[in-house]
Amino acid sequence: MRTLTLKPFAICFAILGISGTVSAQNDLNLPDVSQAAEVKQRIALTDITVKYHRPLVNGRKIWGGLVPYGKVWRAGANENTTIEFSDPVSVEGQPLAKGTYGLHMIPNPDSWTVIFSKTNTAWGSYSYKQDEDALRVNVKPRPLAEMKEALEFEFEDLKPDSTAVTLKWEKLGVPFTVSIKDSDQTLQNIRAQLKGRGQFTWQALDEGAQFCLTRKINLDEALRWADASVQNEERFDNLSTKADILKALNRPDEAKAAWNHALEIATAVQLYSYGRRLQGEKKSAEAMEIFQAVAKRFPQTVYGHLAQARIKSAAGDFAGAAAEATEAQNAAPIDAQKQSIKALIDRLQSKQDINK
Repeated sequence: MRTLTLKPFAICFAILGISGTVSAQNDLNLPDVSQAAEVKQRIALTDITVKYHRPLVNGRKIWGGLVPYGKVWRAGANENTTIEFSDPVSVEGQPLAKGTYGLHMIPNPDSWTVIFSKTNTAWGSYSYKQDEDALRVNVKPRPLAEMKEALEFEFEDLKPDSTAVTLKWEKLGVPFTVSIKDSDQTLQNIRAQLKGRGQFTWQALDEGAQFCLTRKINLDEALRWADASVQNEERFDNLSTKADILKALNRPDEAKAAWNHALEIATAVQLYSYGRRLQGEKKSAEAMEIFQAVAKRFPQTVYGHLAQARIKSAAGDFAGAAAEATEAQNAAPIDAQKQSIKALIDRLQSKQDINK
């Protein structure tokens, strides 16, 4: 009688009732024909991420052919195309909560339906169910100027609070607009940050107050942040912010007191930089008042001479302004600053107003 000797792994397979087909269950990791891709865009503080696979045209009829009209399509190849929003958004004006969605589309010759499904782990659109929709919007396709052999998603028409997410394949583009409430979402983010380390610094609180001031929103909250910033460390920056907020709140006496104190502790560079900021905000008259203060308090410094140069340039005295700028250049401590002042001198010698 012949005795059979089984190797340990064969015994294990026999005990578990697993045949030789086990090895076939371990698929190899091979390159996808339709390769994986990911694109990401930040709008204000909101991240939008699209993950998808890129099929090729490969000489085939795409629309109304490989991708039939009137049927749900996976908007790519292989598993779900997904789109993720880090904050609540609006798509084509319709609200959509933050999260990751399965992205599907229903193509038609003149109008497409873009679908955001609560299920984002499916393979393609084979198990798609309409009752799992989070949102549907209708959009218009448009012809592309260039042929796109590989399907792609692109962020277009980028604005501070919106972008168009466009599927492009073959000679067709399908855009849908994603927008955010910039001020509301940024405010929520600022509040969250100021619960952390930011509450113990002057900079973070001042930046939050400046954000509200610039957009003229939540000024009472902005004033509280400005006060907390000053309490952490009294500086020209946060005192001037506080003065501007009080002025916006129509509290002129308090605004003047805060501003006078800011002037008392300001350095030449802080005051001069503030004047330049006012010029950037198209507040020319206020900027000239600041430059006059710099020239009076710091007459023999780089910034005192630069302030005088700007005052004389605004009055059309280009020769006098060039002389002041030359004095500033001579007093400048580093070469980089000397070079930037030289550019001002060149403009003044050409009789150009350096304030414009």
